Amino acid sequence: MTLGKSFVSIGKKYGITIRTCCEGEALKEYGVDVTGCMTQSIIERAIGCSLDVPKNKKSPREACNCLLGNDIGAYNTCGHGCIYCYANYNQETVRQNMQQHKSTSPFLIGNGKEGDKIREASQDSYRNGQITLF
Repeated sequence: MTLGKSFVSIGKKYGITIRTCCEGEALKEYGVDVTGCMTQSIIERAIGCSLDVPKNKKSPREACNCLLGNDIGAYNTCGHGCIYCYANYNQETVRQNMQQHKSTSPFLIGNGKEGDKIREASQDSYRNGQITLF
C-alpha cells in the first residue's frame, strides 16, 4: 500500500480528509483532496457563513488555490517542534532563532534590522451576511 493510500485510510478511519496544497494532482488517485488546504469552501464551512471574495483575489504562490495566502513569518522560527511541519527544516536553526526571540519585540526573531521589510496588511471582510439554506 502506498503512503498516500495509508494516509487516506487512516484519515477516513478518524473522519479526517487528507488535503494537499501546491503538490500537484499525483495523490488524487489515492483519494487525497488536492484542491488546497484553505480554499474558500473550507473556510466557509469552518466559519459557518458564505463569503463574497473579489474575483481577482489570488494566492501569492503559483499552483496554490488557498484563499488566505499571505506569508507572515520566517522559516525555522517556530518552537513547537511538529515533525510534519514544512516551515521548520533545520532544528539547530530553530534553536538559534528561538534564543533570539524577544517577547517585547513585534518581530519573530530579535528586533528590527536594516533591510527588514514591513508592510501594512489590508484587513478586508468578505462575509456577505446572507443566510443560506445549504
